[in-house]
Amino acid sequence: MREVLFLSGKGGTGKTSLAGAFAVLMDGKVLADCDVDAANLHLLLAPRLVDKGDYEGSKAAQVNPDRCAGCSRCREVCRFDAVSAEFRIDPFLCEGCGACVTVCPADAIDLAPRVSGRWFTAATHFGPLAGAELHPGEETSGKLVSLVKQKARTLAEDAQLERIVLDGSPGIGCPVIASASGVSAAILVTEPSLSGLHDLERILGVVRHFGIPAYLVVNKADLSVELAERLETFAAGHDLPLLGRIPYDEAVLRCLADGRSAVSESRSPAGEAMRAVYQRFLELESGFETASHPTRGEE
Repeated sequence: MREVLFLSGKGGTGKTSLAGAFAVLMDGKVLADCDVDAANLHLLLAPRLVDKGDYEGSKAAQVNPDRCAGCSRCREVCRFDAVSAEFRIDPFLCEGCGACVTVCPADAIDLAPRVSGRWFTAATHFGPLAGAELHPGEETSGKLVSLVKQKARTLAEDAQLERIVLDGSPGIGCPVIASASGVSAAILVTEPSLSGLHDLERILGVVRHFGIPAYLVVNKADLSVELAERLETFAAGHDLPLLGRIPYDEAVLRCLADGRSAVSESRSPAGEAMRAVYQRFLELESGFETASHPTRGEE
């Protein structure tokens, strides 16, 4: 099974837009949105919900009042002030560390699973989709990303599909590391700015650490020709193949507002550039070679 992951060192570079383009153009694949903190790939795919469920990614302490002796040991060791004077535990403050469970002489405290988010699978015109949303304030995004990837792989096995397109999270944190596990290739999307160059350096370090073949796409490249050239010089010096440049194009905004990819707009320069990026990727990654899927406008 071949998996291509879209990453960026920062948000707003156009990573999801390009992942959506691949979703339209690549045939025989499953789609997965691994940005569980701000999932938005589904906005381009008009999904129809197939299955959903709760995600229990963390635990919270619970006090059994019938066994509680009121010794205050739990309050003394709790670093998060989650235990009240009445020995009740605030689930919004509890971090589930288990210190109170360890010190309680009456065995009156247990760690119970709590719902940290929701996962879903859906059918789209471009293939099955797996995704999830983490509840605000929860910190188990990496585990939820792993669950999304597991769901995507199950969908691929059930449908006998050999390719998965994953839209990753921005940055270099836990959800990115979980997204990168076991993938075949990573496409790094950046923009011509100093922060774009800095964040490209960081995300390239992550994928190189895991030995993942990586490729570069410079989005909105014509906003600064000088910085776009600096990005390409950096890529050449770090053996990072360039898949292409995508120009700034307001047609992309109009397409996004309509819930569709720019590759479905025949007069969009950015859409044409995304098609060229896709074809270049197929040339370099023979394992992904497949017939192009028709866009909505071509059906």
